[in-house]
Amino acid sequence: MDLYLTVAIIGIGIILFIKDYFTIDTTSILIMALFIVAGVLTPEEGFSGFNHPATITLGCMFVISAAVFKSGIIDGLSTRIIKIAKINYLFALMSFCATAAVFSAFINDSAVVAILIPMALLVCRESGISPSKLLIPISFAALFGGTCTLIGTSTNILVSSYAEKSGLEAFGMFEFSLAGLCLLAIGMVYIFVLSPILLPKRETAEEAGLQKEAESYIAQIELLEENDDVDKTITKSKLINDYKAQILTIKRKHHRLYEINGETILRVNDTIKILINPQSLAKLQENEDYKVIGSEEEVKQAPRYDSDKKEEGKKKPQKEEKKIYEVMIPYGSDLAEKSLQQLNFRNIYYASVLAIKHRKETITQDVSNIILKEGDMMLLFASEKAIQELTSRKLVVSLSEYQGKKVDYKKAIPAVLITIGVVSAAAFNLTSILVSAMVGSLLIVTTAILKPKEAYEAIEWKVIFMMAGVLSMGNALEKTGGSDIISNFIFENLGNLDTRITLSLIFLITFLSTNVLSSKAAAALMTPIVISLADAMQVSEKPFLIGVMFACSLTFMTPVSYPVNTMVYAPGNYKFNDFLKFGTPLNFIIWIAASFIIPIFFPF
Repeated sequence: MDLYLTVAIIGIGIILFIKDYFTIDTTSILIMALFIVAGVLTPEEGFSGFNHPATITLGCMFVISAAVFKSGIIDGLSTRIIKIAKINYLFALMSFCATAAVFSAFINDSAVVAILIPMALLVCRESGISPSKLLIPISFAALFGGTCTLIGTSTNILVSSYAEKSGLEAFGMFEFSLAGLCLLAIGMVYIFVLSPILLPKRETAEEAGLQKEAESYIAQIELLEENDDVDKTITKSKLINDYKAQILTIKRKHHRLYEINGETILRVNDTIKILINPQSLAKLQENEDYKVIGSEEEVKQAPRYDSDKKEEGKKKPQKEEKKIYEVMIPYGSDLAEKSLQQLNFRNIYYASVLAIKHRKETITQDVSNIILKEGDMMLLFASEKAIQELTSRKLVVSLSEYQGKKVDYKKAIPAVLITIGVVSAAAFNLTSILVSAMVGSLLIVTTAILKPKEAYEAIEWKVIFMMAGVLSMGNALEKTGGSDIISNFIFENLGNLDTRITLSLIFLITFLSTNVLSSKAAAALMTPIVISLADAMQVSEKPFLIGVMFACSLTFMTPVSYPVNTMVYAPGNYKFNDFLKFGTPLNFIIWIAASFIIPIFFPF
């Protein structure tokens, strides 16, 4: 009975993953809860994912990665990277892909891509390169880099830790690096040769009209004495309720109101800058109680508005000036899966959202009710201080301009030494990666490289909960004997085939599953199955485990197959077919190559 319940719950989980009814972490915890409620797993077994070595190791690595980034190491290299990239497109491709691959082998790939996107867009703006020619290669290079070390991806850590808990030998830090480097070399050749041919030359979001479209909806009006909105709060005004306008700034007599919220009271003769669609603006013009001064189509990238100029011989402080910024919602942002209204975004972050770009759809009307997604772009009207606050809290990544941090050598040198120590201790088998990562993260905090609060904020809790949840699927399969039944079925049907062919089919099934499920869910399902399969075939488990690791990480066919693919989707102005066209051939090339390369380094 438990076996049937397990299969049913996993089936429900797969449907929820594909349909995207809930966030991935919510779906994962829901699956775990169903196993516990159904009695398949005891509460202790269900919640064991939270104290699983993979989950703890990953949390510690988030802290170490954050310390490296905060120290400004990559920003310190940015000047050289950008200088090389500006030579021509090929140099840009090589420099950014190499940087993405190298850093992703040791620290969180999502963080690496998040910092490289603004740098790449700067190069694109100054060199005339289309972002669509550059951002997918950066994403793919980061995925290849993650396969080269044990800590390169959370999937590697998950598979290795699960195998170790099952009584198998844990993988070394660089045990599969040679195999990973071979696939990296193949991938880089593909990227360098075919990116100029297969990737489209597409307009940037600015050229495609994200900013221009929003700016064309900006107008200035003046409240006349008989207007019903006079002496009313913004939330009760006709501007908001009848004309669906969004108030950006209010200029009152000889000064501008900088702190605007729903309770701000409108006064007679206020000059108000609003965001309004053309249809509503036409109706507004018919109302004689409003004086429409004009549209703001002349607004350009990062403009200074009239009210920011000198007034009565005095200039407003720089920190209060507002500009238009393009930002992206990165993986793990707390803004994701919420609407602006739920977030009370304007009042809390002092920024107005002019437009949202989700995949290929650009939204400029009724943005407050749109559910934000990771990878979405937003056009913000905000002060530099507000943008700095949003970026420092990892809520957004600024795409409008790139300003590298200065390297803080007092923190950079210890952070790098600690990271080297963590890697070396695990590489030379002085201790496990779990222990070395734990000690490293504690040193990060005790040496004040990160404050305890910063360390907590550095952990992507969404990933931690997802890992804990999906591990319950593997536990349930193993406990109920489901993994043995599936592996025996595979053995009976494929047992007479060459072992390489069996490995190849496992790789194929895994990477196809990862393109519709999350990589962690696919790894949690496949790991106990391939362990049982190897036992039934009486061969080494390592080739199959490596195959699962690589197949889960090297997924290129869709923008939702891996977080870094999602992150480059909107900034590169891609279409879904761009990933299919460029990523599908690469996925099948890597599948064939891995089928031959893995057994060379890991004999059966």
